[in-house]
Amino acid sequence: MKRYDRFVEKIEEIWPLFPAAIFLLFFFLLVFIKLFTISLTSAGVFPSLEPAVAILKNPEFSDALVNTLFFVAIGTPLELLTGLFTALLVYNSYWGKSIIRSIFVLPFAFPGLVIATLLFILFDSQGGFANHLLQGKYWLFPKVLEHDVAWRGNSVMALSVSMLGKVWRDTPISMLIILSGLNSIEPELIDAAKTMGAGFRVRLKRIILPLIFPAMTTVLLLRSVEMWKEFIFPYVLAGNYPLLGTLIEKLYGFGSDPGEAAIVALVLVVCTIITLVAIVEITGRIKRILVNSGVHSK
Repeated sequence: MKRYDRFVEKIEEIWPLFPAAIFLLFFFLLVFIKLFTISLTSAGVFPSLEPAVAILKNPEFSDALVNTLFFVAIGTPLELLTGLFTALLVYNSYWGKSIIRSIFVLPFAFPGLVIATLLFILFDSQGGFANHLLQGKYWLFPKVLEHDVAWRGNSVMALSVSMLGKVWRDTPISMLIILSGLNSIEPELIDAAKTMGAGFRVRLKRIILPLIFPAMTTVLLLRSVEMWKEFIFPYVLAGNYPLLGTLIEKLYGFGSDPGEAAIVALVLVVCTIITLVAIVEITGRIKRILVNSGVHSK
């Protein structure tokens, strides 16, 4: 009977979300079915496996998948760390806190295309500001390099520059989510820990991180989805080294092959879902470890 009562309570808590969930699920299924249909169509023939065979033989697909995995695996935790760091900086009260917070939020005010274009100019292999700075052409910085560096000359460097722009622009979102978690912590807990002699590291490990862990999980979920479907920064800054998102545009637009583009889109959707499930599972285990360590330390 107790289990039934708890089940009813859970349903009563989440039932207002059912209409929105059904609405989103309906359109997701429509898009997924349409993509599945297009992926099995070739020259007007349905069903056909020719698009699947062609995309598996296309070396750009494997390269795009590896590049996207690199982009997600490095960029997602990087956005979490930058968001956590900036949120901790603006959490404490000090003079100029509002100014610092405004500066941190400023990148989100600019369109991604504008930031990507600025980075394209800054990291240009010939005449870019970064090369001029490192070659000592400005009195503020000593000479480090003799020759120009091709910042976008290989996949790792091009994707790193793209990731720099993506992380810099999206850090305000991560910061605000984590900051909301920090603001939900009761000040009495922090004051009590300080009174008992707990330093910042102890407070961070025993109090702050366990309490803001749901907010950190939210950042990981949202940022991983954004990383998987990223288009603007790699399209502008790493055009020769495609991600799955840019490869879809290339196959559908320039290649005029909607079947192959649909297969890549399906792979992108499946990879995103697998990543979300993995994050939920891993963060759930980490949360249990944090809770147990907090309980045993008492």
